[in-house]
Amino acid sequence: MCDLYWYYGKPIVSGTIELKIDDPGLLYGATVFTTFKTATLSTYLYELHYDRLRFSIDDLDWFQPDWARVRSGVECLTPHFPVLRVTIFFDGRELITGRELPLNLATWQQEGVTAIIADRQLTRSLPQHKTGNYLAPWLALKQARNNNIQEAILINDRGDWLETTTGNLWGYRDGCWYTPPLSAGILPGIARSQILAALTQQNRQVLEIEWTPEWVKDLDSIGYSNSVIDFIPIHTVITPVGTLKYAASHPAIAEVRSF
Repeated sequence: MCDLYWYYGKPIVSGTIELKIDDPGLLYGATVFTTFKTATLSTYLYELHYDRLRFSIDDLDWFQPDWARVRSGVECLTPHFPVLRVTIFFDGRELITGRELPLNLATWQQEGVTAIIADRQLTRSLPQHKTGNYLAPWLALKQARNNNIQEAILINDRGDWLETTTGNLWGYRDGCWYTPPLSAGILPGIARSQILAALTQQNRQVLEIEWTPEWVKDLDSIGYSNSVIDFIPIHTVITPVGTLKYAASHPAIAEVRSF
């Protein structure tokens, strides 16, 4: 991967960035961001990602960036990276960085992964917005990876499952797909909205309900989605009171992947 990024109107070849020492983006994570694959970035998907950024910037009462300049940065970096992250600072500055797809992505998509229930104190800040304050999910994922576990599931004070550290949860049982509601305090993921729309268009049953610790035991299959990994099944969840097993290979999962 080359040390190339875009910052405040121009491409920069470097592995470092210069910020003021009192920059709120540095001190408090006062940024919002979105991440996507460049190979599948249609105009429609581009607008979905930028609409979410615009909504957050407006809701937080920050300054909108120069969107033409943001688009120029995306076009500049797209030939160099399969994944781009567009970050907008509170004052409208843009930072666009690139990275590779996860090394084991194809294997995870086919065989599934193991997840652990995160400590309930690790909850995302302002979950309706994808802000730069990602300390809690980062800690939860780091703890999981330190134990050779691929993912972690964030929970609320009641122990309800909310989302993974990197995506939205999906569960399947008795011909119906389930996902936690936005009101539970989860990120309104772009991939989540696409899957919900596709299931509805195909007349598939899908419900947004809370995932209690008892209810999740009866699911046949579960997985998580985001705009980079698409959909990854979870075959094992390690909880404080035992281990749950789910089918990583299921016709319903194959159908979701086809959307």
